[in-house]
Amino acid sequence: QVQLVESGGGLVQVGGSLRLSCAASARTFSRYFVGWFRQAPGKEREFVAAVSLSGTRTSYADSVKGRFTISRDNAKNTLYLQMNSLKPDDTALYYCAADPTYDVYYVGRESSEYDYWGQGTQVTVSS
Repeated sequence: QVQLVESGGGLVQVGGSLRLSCAASARTFSRYFVGWFRQAPGKEREFVAAVSLSGTRTSYADSVKGRFTISRDNAKNTLYLQMNSLKPDDTALYYCAADPTYDVYYVGRESSEYDYWGQGTQVTVSS
């Protein structure tokens, strides 16, 4: 099992940047594919970005492509999401998620693929 704790959220103006972090408890973090999802009030949880075990493969939602960058540091058991050029539509509760796999290239875009979730960190973009 793995426990996930997000941090780095906050209030930022339009066009600003934030870097989210997700600290994982598992020593075997490198065996988990991981991703970021978000949920805005009154909306369903949606996929944001995902990365494979080694970090060599990534996938992004169209709405964040070119603005957000997902990365991981397996030595630090940490997942990151660098968010630039933030827009009001990016306002949401951001969750990191993880699931174990033996496929080194796999990236998961569906929330149903993940068994482990953090509690979320709030990102608010003011106009």
